Amino acid sequence: MIYKYIKNSRMMISKETLDLISQIGIAVFGIIAIILVAQKNKWGFVFGLISQPFWLISSYINKQWGIFILSIVYAGTWAYGFYKWFYTDEKRDLRSKFNQKNLRKTKKQFHKQ
Repeated sequence: MIYKYIKNSRMMISKETLDLISQIGIAVFGIIAIILVAQKNKWGFVFGLISQPFWLISSYINKQWGIFILSIVYAGTWAYGFYKWFYTDEKRDLRSKFNQKNLRKTKKQFHKQ
C-alpha cells in the first residue's frame, strides 16, 4: 500500500531502499523506546509509537503477516502506555505514592513491636 503510493508518485524508491529505511527506523526508535521505558521515562512510549510505522512498512514489504498483526497490537500497547503516562490523573498517582509510604511506615512499626 505505502510502496504503491510512493511508486506512483514522482519519487521512485525501491523496495530494498524502503526496507532499509524501515530497518534503520526500527533499530533507532525501538532501542531508544526500550531504554527509556526501562528507565521509567514516559517519552519511551512516544518513541515506541514512532517506531511502529517502520515495523508495519517492513512487515508489509516482506509479506510477514504475523509480524504485521503483531505490530498493530504493539502500537495499541504503546498508545495505551502513552495514555497512562501522559493523561492519567496525577493526584491519583500521588495518593498512591503517599499510601505506599504510610504502609511502609506501618509495617516498620509493626515489626519493631
